[in-house]
Amino acid sequence: MNRSFWLKFKQKRLAVLGAILVAGLLGLCLLAPLFTHAGPDVQDLTLRLHAPSASHWLGTDEFGRDVWARMLYGGRISLSVGLVAVAISLVIGIILGAIAGYFGGWVDQVIMRTVDIVLCIPTLFLILMLVVFIGPNLFNIMVIIGLTSWTDLSRLVRAEFLTLKTRDYILAAQSLGAKNPRIIFKHILPNALAPVFVSATFGVAGAILLESGLSFLGLGVQPPTPSWGNILTAGKDYITQAWWLTLFPGLAIFVTVLGYNLLGDGLRDILDPRLSGTHHE
Repeated sequence: MNRSFWLKFKQKRLAVLGAILVAGLLGLCLLAPLFTHAGPDVQDLTLRLHAPSASHWLGTDEFGRDVWARMLYGGRISLSVGLVAVAISLVIGIILGAIAGYFGGWVDQVIMRTVDIVLCIPTLFLILMLVVFIGPNLFNIMVIIGLTSWTDLSRLVRAEFLTLKTRDYILAAQSLGAKNPRIIFKHILPNALAPVFVSATFGVAGAILLESGLSFLGLGVQPPTPSWGNILTAGKDYITQAWWLTLFPGLAIFVTVLGYNLLGDGLRDILDPRLSGTHHE
């Protein structure tokens, strides 16, 4: 990231706001022990369903657990699912997209037809089927979301490779006898990563939403481990008497997804020259 990137980024006020939201939430969740006076699973039935107060900023749940603590520790889970799932999809999408775009021919046909087949299956149905078959737990959710969200990335990387592999410096490297792995990973891939970063930013927001939806349905992270989705699920049974149990996890999901989307929009405007000048703030 050079100086011109940061100068352009600072001019994108909404992108800066998105970065602040993302960094703030990550910081709060990672430093959760510093901002909480009790663990997320500490129960006190005498404090059952207490409204937000000075001692419990976001109130307590049906077991007397501090919702603020559960939100921060649950944020660790929800954010880690988003980041790890996107990391898995990045590895698969970049490798397959690079191979398809660089080698072309039958290799490209096989990989792209595989992508088409995966895209024909409704993503949510495929995820629900895999979760039911494998079982809902944190590790499985991360892997399943990652394994079902690489197709768009592979197409994006393939398109970049198809363009870049015909550049003069690539042809020069080939004529000098450079091996294919060196050309792919040293000469082409670094120049193809800008749109990948943008897509990954949006992907984190999508993965967090997906995990929250699965947890809300009871097919995601399982209690007592907190995540924003299962906190929201538990709260719906008390929505008329404990509004804070649904409001705060819902706001956390909304703010997180908003932050990543604003950041992604800003990065897209800066890193994709085809969009420069088309978006203004």
